[in-house]
Amino acid sequence: MQTMSEQEIEQKNSVRFADLSLSQPVQDALVEIGYESPSPIQAKAIPVVLSGRDLIGQAQTGTGKTAAFALPLLSMLDAKDEGPKAIILAPTRELALQVSEAISNYGRNLKKLGVTAIYGGTDFTRQFRALERKPAIVVGTPGRIMDHIRRGSLDLSRISHVILDEADEMLRMGFIEDVEWILEHTPAERQTALFSATMPPRIAAIAKKQLKEPVTVAIKASTATVSTVRQRFIKCNGMRHKIEVLGNLLETEERDAAIVFTRTKSAASEIADELAASGHSVEAIHGDISQGKREKAVSLLKEGKIDILVATDVAARGLDVDRISHVFNFDIPDDAEPYIHRIGRAGRAGRSGEAILLLTRRDFRKLRNIEDSTRQQMQPMPPPSRELIAQIRQTKLEKQIGEIIEEGKINRERTSVTDALANLETDAETLAAALLKMLQAGKSLPSSASSSASFEREPRESRGPRGDRDFDRDRGPRRERPSRDRDFDSPRGRPERAERPERRADVPPPEADIERYRVEVGHNHQVKPGNIVGAIANEAGLEAKYIGRIEIYDDYSTVDLPKGMPKEVLKMLKKAWVSGQQLQMSRVVEKRRNHFER
Repeated sequence: MQTMSEQEIEQKNSVRFADLSLSQPVQDALVEIGYESPSPIQAKAIPVVLSGRDLIGQAQTGTGKTAAFALPLLSMLDAKDEGPKAIILAPTRELALQVSEAISNYGRNLKKLGVTAIYGGTDFTRQFRALERKPAIVVGTPGRIMDHIRRGSLDLSRISHVILDEADEMLRMGFIEDVEWILEHTPAERQTALFSATMPPRIAAIAKKQLKEPVTVAIKASTATVSTVRQRFIKCNGMRHKIEVLGNLLETEERDAAIVFTRTKSAASEIADELAASGHSVEAIHGDISQGKREKAVSLLKEGKIDILVATDVAARGLDVDRISHVFNFDIPDDAEPYIHRIGRAGRAGRSGEAILLLTRRDFRKLRNIEDSTRQQMQPMPPPSRELIAQIRQTKLEKQIGEIIEEGKINRERTSVTDALANLETDAETLAAALLKMLQAGKSLPSSASSSASFEREPRESRGPRGDRDFDRDRGPRRERPSRDRDFDSPRGRPERAERPERRADVPPPEADIERYRVEVGHNHQVKPGNIVGAIANEAGLEAKYIGRIEIYDDYSTVDLPKGMPKEVLKMLKKAWVSGQQLQMSRVVEKRRNHFER
């Protein structure tokens, strides 16, 4: 078994894709995408694969291994030869989908060379149809690939190339026996490439059995984590303190998109709700969320419509989003491998990133184990100070004020300020401070005498003050109503007459000092009450306690707000985004409950 040293690899860092003997259509695609220089593993793996030799690629996540096998594969396959010629096995459907999309992108100029992703959790019918089109490349998870082989819908007898991607993860997830079974259904004369971040004994044994005189390309063997990611930790005192620290970090860290990793599905949902109620654009992904909804959440993150994903390890496997600058480990994993995969979501392909771990006292043994395994020591950091938080908020405030001043449409407000200075016999600084305090207290500034009085009313006495997660005190906390935010995929989890809310006996009309509004986002958009509260509180400057009853239906929701909301605020809320949808808020006219004012 031959091994390429890291020194040999570094000598080739100046190589360009144009020097690697890739086919012209593939080179053209790389130019269109904007890629010029290969990563170290690409520089050494591509020539090996093109030569027809078997390969072991040992590299951490984020080093560009997908292109290391996809580019030469696309250069070698003949589009005229129909049927599967290459099979790529991946541990999760997220990674299978990501690899499939990457290959389609690299092969954009090879129109007849099809690629299909096959994974569990989706309907067989669509996959049958995709396989009937005889794609040249099939990417899939072991379990679903086995199902198609048994059903006769996938024939591997003419396979010439096999790629095992993230083999160590397939071992950890218990798929290795399935992988070996699949390999038995491929021809003995084939080219095989195995990629793995680590090389445990079982993976080494499979490589020895299944690969023929492989060339090993090992990248960054001196450390098990991504060197471009700065790793730090903060000491916390339990769950509530963790949530507080996380919220402060999201406010104070200079970041783009972020992933928050949790141990459990329930924690992912709870933290996402907490962050949404604080005004963050966030989605949760975990095992109980359908594949379609997970894919939509990732798309929203890529498009910049949300900035935060709260995820479990399984749900985030294969996630590759360039915008991710920060990984927050809300819960520490049990061992090093999941930790390595987590922080690899930031610092992709050489970019810098930040990984911050929130630790309780009982977590420090796990921390030491991870440090020993990765041969890297994490640096402690203090939680964001009150002074820093105040400074950040002050900067944001000044920026917002500066934007309003630059826009210049403040003549009416200037007149109001001049009158107030005269009538109140005070100075401009004191008046400005009082107005700022009003806003921070959740009181909306009046746009006219008629609208201000009712919109600034105190909330109904029966509702009272409440926290971010207790929206309907008169009907009990939301956690006791699973139909509201957990089981809405079942018919019982939705209002029976979703299109006729006025006929629901348990939803009284709003009181005299409250107005009901409709927003065009509902269960079908994965929205939760916290998302709506966060958007309204953030856009309208209204404290959560002033936001009344929220009813969520399939395609829309209703929310009760203090009467007399200024038109300017309504205009802003129409354009606000929640779960990838604009709110398009409109007032419900009480005389005709099926009519909405826009």
